[in-house]
Amino acid sequence: MNSPIRRLGLVAALLFFSVFASSTYIMFFQAKELYNHQGNRRTLLASYDRERGQILVGGDAVARSTATKDDLKWERTYPQGELYAPLTGYFSFIYGAGGGLESADDDLLSGTSDKLFYRRISELISGRQPAGASLDLTINPDAQKAAYDALGDQKGAVVALDPRTGAILAMVSKPSYDPNTLTSHNLNSVTAAWKQLNADANKPMVNRAIAGNLYPPGSVFKIVTSAAALESGKYTADGLVDAPRELPLPLSSKALTNWQNGACVSGKTRITLTQALETSCNSAFGGIGIALGGDALKSQAEKFGFGDTLRIPMRATASSVPAGMDKAQSAQAAIGQYDVRVTPLQVAMTSAAIANNGIVMRPYLVSRVLDDSLGVLDQTQPEQLSKATSSETASTVARMMQSVVENGTGSNARISGVAVAGKTGTAQQGNGRPPHAWFTAFAPVGASADQKQVAVAVVVEDGGSAGQEAGGNKTAAPIARKVIQAVLG
Repeated sequence: MNSPIRRLGLVAALLFFSVFASSTYIMFFQAKELYNHQGNRRTLLASYDRERGQILVGGDAVARSTATKDDLKWERTYPQGELYAPLTGYFSFIYGAGGGLESADDDLLSGTSDKLFYRRISELISGRQPAGASLDLTINPDAQKAAYDALGDQKGAVVALDPRTGAILAMVSKPSYDPNTLTSHNLNSVTAAWKQLNADANKPMVNRAIAGNLYPPGSVFKIVTSAAALESGKYTADGLVDAPRELPLPLSSKALTNWQNGACVSGKTRITLTQALETSCNSAFGGIGIALGGDALKSQAEKFGFGDTLRIPMRATASSVPAGMDKAQSAQAAIGQYDVRVTPLQVAMTSAAIANNGIVMRPYLVSRVLDDSLGVLDQTQPEQLSKATSSETASTVARMMQSVVENGTGSNARISGVAVAGKTGTAQQGNGRPPHAWFTAFAPVGASADQKQVAVAVVVEDGGSAGQEAGGNKTAAPIARKVIQAVLG
């Protein structure tokens, strides 16, 4: 064989093996990814041949499939629309599954999950019509409605957790949207609704409870600072700390001022750590931040779950405390300013850990996976995520937070006959913008094993209806109180 023919044969062989290798890679390694790709119309058409599983809250479907008489045999409907949209998401013929559980657990709802393999074999043998699995959520419908109604027309989010298990009892994000507008079989109206939702500057399709632009936490972060102080062994609840009218910041011409525009406790420049939390004393906690250092604050925050990217099963953006802070930055971080950023879910987890003897439970939204006859296919087991503090520290912080409600800035969270522990927060944004109003709490304090207990976090963006006059106690605490009352009944 002459040289040109040999070279041509070699090139042809290389081309053949390249095509063989690429097709093999696509078939065996990319097949599932391509099958599940949002733009794969063949997959979407196939998915409309079977009934998609329900999403259930308290036994009622908040997402279900309704039979139709057109080419797409099923249409996804959401009976309570905006109330559960941040949780359900949407399932659209044009835009696929997105925004919530419809996307995060699409394989279960569509019936294509590997977890359902044996059930698919059973359906094939028996000739039964295949259907997706249903999801039974941990949501308490009374708490969800209470949070939604109490937030009203204000932008923000509410999260409520069971401290002992991590079960999510309520998750509201506002503004919300109606997912039914994206699931219609009138494709022109769906396209128009999609454009309108994505053009909305208020971003109604973002679940503010777990994602989007994270918030400065303001003074609710003082729970973390209090825990770090007590864990260091250098502070006690009744020990005195410096609380000047303003705290000069090291290496800076600026000073940290108190929201009282003076002393936190009239006539005193040294107060107890409990009084500092009661009065939300910036200068006291700023001083603690300088003394402990930024690394200690960051380490303590990470024990509460900061830095963890969680799936509930939707992905929750990790909250963060910056590394390498100098003393001035540490002082600001200690009061929840500088570059500390959080989700409402993380703030609720922090209060829940204090309620649960310092143990952080992994949050979850799906209680059970059910088959089409509502038999249990899988059940979530509570799982410990981390240990944030000793039980002694948690108990001390709990008493301090209870004093915030009974004697301090959290008075609007009081509930007759219920021991409520809480913390206010007013997170400054600068540039003349109104502050975010925060409140986090749990109740009842010291609950017995057979008592219901709930931890809650509320954020109202840009001061809500109160604007520049907003504060954690005025704006956010009443919302938290109503959620707690709904859970405890």
